[in-house]
Amino acid sequence: MKKFINGFLIILVLLNAGLLLTGKFYYWKALVYNFVDIDDLNLFPYRTIENGKPQPWVLAAGYNQTEMTEKLKQELEDFESVAYLVIKEDSIILEKYWEGYSDSSYSNSFSMAKSVIGILTGIAIDEGKIRSINEPVGDFIEEFNTPPNNKITIYHLLTMSAELNWDESYSSLTSPTTEAYYGRELRKQMLRLRNAGPLGSNFNYQSSCTALLSFIIRKVTGQTVSDYASDKLWKPLGMQSEARWSLDHPGGDEKAYCCIYSNARDFARIGQLYLDSGRWNGKQIVSESYVLQSILPAKTIDNGKPNEVYGYHWWIGTFGGKHVYYARGILGQYIFVIPEEKMIIVRLGHKRDKDSEGNLRDAEIYISETIKMFVE
Repeated sequence: MKKFINGFLIILVLLNAGLLLTGKFYYWKALVYNFVDIDDLNLFPYRTIENGKPQPWVLAAGYNQTEMTEKLKQELEDFESVAYLVIKEDSIILEKYWEGYSDSSYSNSFSMAKSVIGILTGIAIDEGKIRSINEPVGDFIEEFNTPPNNKITIYHLLTMSAELNWDESYSSLTSPTTEAYYGRELRKQMLRLRNAGPLGSNFNYQSSCTALLSFIIRKVTGQTVSDYASDKLWKPLGMQSEARWSLDHPGGDEKAYCCIYSNARDFARIGQLYLDSGRWNGKQIVSESYVLQSILPAKTIDNGKPNEVYGYHWWIGTFGGKHVYYARGILGQYIFVIPEEKMIIVRLGHKRDKDSEGNLRDAEIYISETIKMFVE
């Protein structure tokens, strides 16, 4: 037994040494925590997104007076929702929480953060910090100033058509997304990437595109992404609470492709900003022209067909017979904007409902059932 224990310890030491030498020590963290969750805030260092003076939402005259349909209630419970919020004509008309969550509880945005980066990119363009969406990434990131990366532009990153050698896999221990989430050197990881296909042709969803945009934002503004988000969104939009953005290591870079921890009421303000074409209380926060362009399908190819689902870091679709644009995260985090009905829906929770072809059954139910409740 003693020989077995000594042998095991030697193997463990050698394994740890190998992981340290190869930069893969994050494997242990990935193995221990197994899969991402909305409550991962304390697993990583974070930077605070400061808010300013809160601007409380108005509660509608019929606030929480309409019963959910049984189908909507069942879907929300089956997929372990923690928050469901409906804004109609600038007022909260429905608000429901589970598992002890409240209107001030932190929950992980996951990839809804991509849409925030999309907005911040637009603001940086409005301010002249980025000349246009056609500016080469190499103008800001030296490592992308030589072939094969020197032809990649801001547009390619915004539309997910950069074709980097990146595998957007969430279940593999060795995938780049696992390294990005659990690792400690996000910038080094992204700067190793190379263009591996035709630029601007194919829609190829890659979290690396968002991470690179965040490095550009930090470069051109001289601020951390969290501080820029605070100045340009959290304070002007009157967020009720500060938010937190996970970092790769203390004092490091935001995991900008994911991991803003906030609450349903404040996430809804992002949707309201876009519903109002980039204005908040009459002030233009991001230009209307950029907003309108960002919610149109980019001219790319998606699985052999013209792209109809993605713009500038915003998703686009038809649910419940309504045109919708939306931010979304891996576990069914959603900010739905339904312009025809002047409605915003925020759903936060632990699971998402998809069919075998990847269609969002939960989105269809959330929107169609909510429309029945407040429109039909």
